[in-house]
Amino acid sequence: QVQLVESGGGLVQPGGSLRLSCAASGSIFRIRTMGWYRQIPGKRREVVATITEGGKPNYADSVKGRFTISRATAKNIFLQMVSLKPEDTAVYYCNAEIATMTDMFTAYPYWGQGTQVTVSS
Repeated sequence: QVQLVESGGGLVQPGGSLRLSCAASGSIFRIRTMGWYRQIPGKRREVVATITEGGKPNYADSVKGRFTISRATAKNIFLQMVSLKPEDTAVYYCNAEIATMTDMFTAYPYWGQGTQVTVSS
């Protein structure tokens, strides 16, 4: 009923830039916090950046000053990544806390399918 679809990943050289997009669709009543997480094989998924319903961003220390999260609409977020480093290589996942039309009072976490970001020369 609810889908999160990411796009914008790819291969980029160190120092380059990428912009990730995430769009939510389905039977949505309300979306609270949305965010980006990333995961390297064999490691735990970690938070990259989040943004509240009111537009307040929060960043992991490792990406502060290089990544910018924005919320274009209630259902769409972006992650602008500049000065990319090889250690940014990971699968990036979109996350959203969503209350659906069938349960308007409880927000549950939903995940996208992930998009690969590879930073390499």
